[in-house]
Amino acid sequence: MTTPAIEINGLTKRYGSLTALDDISLSVNTGEMFGLIGPDGAGKSSLYRILATLMAPDSGSASVLGLDTVKDYRALRLRIGYMPERFSLYPDMTVMENLHFFASLFGVKIEDNYDLIAPFFGQLEKFPDRMAGKLSGGMKQKLALSCALIHRPDILLLDEPTTGVDAVSRSEFWDMLATLRQKEITILVSTSYMDEATRCGRIAMMDRGHILRVGTPDALAAGLGENLYNAVSADMFGLLSALRKLPEVSDCYTFGATLHVVGSDRFDSAEAERRLRREGIADARIYPAKGNIEDLFIKLAGNE
Repeated sequence: MTTPAIEINGLTKRYGSLTALDDISLSVNTGEMFGLIGPDGAGKSSLYRILATLMAPDSGSASVLGLDTVKDYRALRLRIGYMPERFSLYPDMTVMENLHFFASLFGVKIEDNYDLIAPFFGQLEKFPDRMAGKLSGGMKQKLALSCALIHRPDILLLDEPTTGVDAVSRSEFWDMLATLRQKEITILVSTSYMDEATRCGRIAMMDRGHILRVGTPDALAAGLGENLYNAVSADMFGLLSALRKLPEVSDCYTFGATLHVVGSDRFDSAEAERRLRREGIADARIYPAKGNIEDLFIKLAGNE
């Protein structure tokens, strides 16, 4: 059997009284694009720092490419590419100076692996002498990814790479990751955007230091097993308050331009509409909804 690209067993990390990672275990297959999905404070960045050999766990173990992240950190650093959440390049160095610098750290030249970064670095070549700190969010993203890949790593660790960039740049970035996936690079990418989960082969949902669920996006969404409905009205806040008071409603929350209502087995949408009309919400409409990853996460995080 192929050795997993990432193997995590009973990993725990604490900062004083705060437990950032609580006895988590996880396995990422070689060659897959795996997503870590969760809000700020879920523990994603702490996990990345351990996998990138920048921090040791308090207990448990983690191996990347068969190498222990603590014992084999020197050898491992030559084989991983790491892009932290915050822009970490030198803002007072130009685009090309940053790329040359990171290439020199790994003892390679830009031309050695240029084929790997060419699909997304091409736009940056138009202004090679621009200071990195003066780039737009999307261009900073492309430069940081180029620097993380310049030594042709076997595995790429991306910690919330699309945070703070516009929707178009987000979409372009995920297209770039699909291209890298074809190069047989294992990719571990974290995000707090639930819609990005569908771009991954498998995902792990994280919250408050725990792994809530692991699987493919479709399989996880299909396993909701709840009576889920959309609800709309001209008075959305009044509708939200009224629905939460109904005993047959397990949960109700804002979802885009509608509300999502999780009903018990006794929930009847027509009866709920009649009761809402008696409460003064005459235009309320409740109709079946198809659950997705965000609905599942809200359910699991609430249970946690």
